[in-house]
Amino acid sequence: MNSDVIITCAITGDDTKVTKSPHCPVTPEQIANSAIEAARAGAAIVHIHVRDPETGAFSMATKHYREVVKRIRESKVDVLVNLTCGMGGYICVGKDGLKDTPAAGSDFVSQEERMRHVIELCDEGLYRPEIATLDCGTLNFGDGNRAYISTPDYCRQGAGILHELGVKVELEIFDTGNLWFVKQMIKEGLVPAPAMIQLCTGIPYGVPADVGHLLAMVNYLPAECVWTSFAISRMQMPWVAQSILLGGNVRVGLEDNLYLKRGVYASNAQLVEKARTIIEAMGARILTPVETRERLKLK
Repeated sequence: MNSDVIITCAITGDDTKVTKSPHCPVTPEQIANSAIEAARAGAAIVHIHVRDPETGAFSMATKHYREVVKRIRESKVDVLVNLTCGMGGYICVGKDGLKDTPAAGSDFVSQEERMRHVIELCDEGLYRPEIATLDCGTLNFGDGNRAYISTPDYCRQGAGILHELGVKVELEIFDTGNLWFVKQMIKEGLVPAPAMIQLCTGIPYGVPADVGHLLAMVNYLPAECVWTSFAISRMQMPWVAQSILLGGNVRVGLEDNLYLKRGVYASNAQLVEKARTIIEAMGARILTPVETRERLKLK
């Protein structure tokens, strides 16, 4: 069991279904405010996607990330900012192979373009993130003909870019083969210790959200890593307890689950508060942002 727990709050993801919640933040101001509230509730890390303020659709624009980070920093609330690098990886294939591929809905770009906002914020120097995520493998993403593409060399390039920028890489694992490849990147010297690993479960069609699969991945984790796991939808809160029991940290937030209980929409802060209640009821405590930086060996 982990007695000293890091809470990550994933504020809003790229799925447009999240916007059906009245608490889903859309504008940079709303996203920043929701992140600040989550931090005040006990989150040490906030994981950020941004959206087009006009349409609510996901965005890759540096200007929106810059505004979110600026507002968080100017609030003087201490929290580690973790920016996604996962956008720009979707390919929708057609029914006739290359004749109609890529199909509508594709946004596939180079690894460097997926990370453009992090690169630009680090170059500017004012609002650089402490952490950025890297999706560590290719996945059939839900039903239909959409896949998320992250090849071994794309992953290597992404890890190398973040290492050069001095930004901690969070390695997101969606299937067991992703974890195998993460261990390969560690072997190649691309991931500084301690590796920060996020085990993502319940997302069709990656690792199912069941204890057997999670335990198998935990048993295969590399030495000297800091790991977290989460499950989506109604399994989010049971996974808080499950992750802690197996020695890990926790992630909650509207990216993964919209509800406080059946039929009741949650805010990010409410989800963090509920997770904190579970953690403390189990006899554990939450780590502060300062303690989290020490655990991750951040400067």
